[in-house]
Amino acid sequence: MTKDKDEAAPKKKGKFKKLLFIGVGAIALIGAGAGAGIYFGALSAHEVKPEDHYPKLVVRSDGEEAPAAEGEDKEAAPKVGTVSVPNDKFKVDPRKYEVTYYPITDAFTTNLADGSGFLQAGISLSTFYDGKVINNIKRQAVPIRSVVLMVLAEQDPALLSTSQGKQRLQRQLTAAINDVLREKEGFGGIDNVYFTSLVIQ
Repeated sequence: MTKDKDEAAPKKKGKFKKLLFIGVGAIALIGAGAGAGIYFGALSAHEVKPEDHYPKLVVRSDGEEAPAAEGEDKEAAPKVGTVSVPNDKFKVDPRKYEVTYYPITDAFTTNLADGSGFLQAGISLSTFYDGKVINNIKRQAVPIRSVVLMVLAEQDPALLSTSQGKQRLQRQLTAAINDVLREKEGFGGIDNVYFTSLVIQ
């Protein structure tokens, strides 16, 4: 009789160990599932959107420096921040953002629409966005040059002799260059086109 009791005791201990291992395993699986859910939930909460890669507006420094902490150099440059935008058609307040000018080194020369002469123009582009726009301009130099030449070739010399005609040409060039940048890079960012030289002959 005592022998039967002694054999039953180890069997009960073995069952208890099995149940304990199953319970611990189940808890570990539930914990791992919850951890994975939290991790992937956090990833999907911050999905990468196209606008995350867009150029950002550069906030204008107001010239006022924050007081330097003890031991810091008083000549430290003021901090300049950037602002994300939903698209490149965002209305920019020029008083709030830094402007960057990018000169196109070679002048543009083309025959005029009526065949009576030619037009030579030097231009510089302006943007309120960070260096990504300048990099996009450099990368797309060939299609930009092509579209500028096409716009210039369509001009009427009589209109270009007036300031309204020149302003109209500025708007046409700005739109054409932004169209190229939107098509090739997904973002325009050119605020205006300025003439550095303009010769009609």
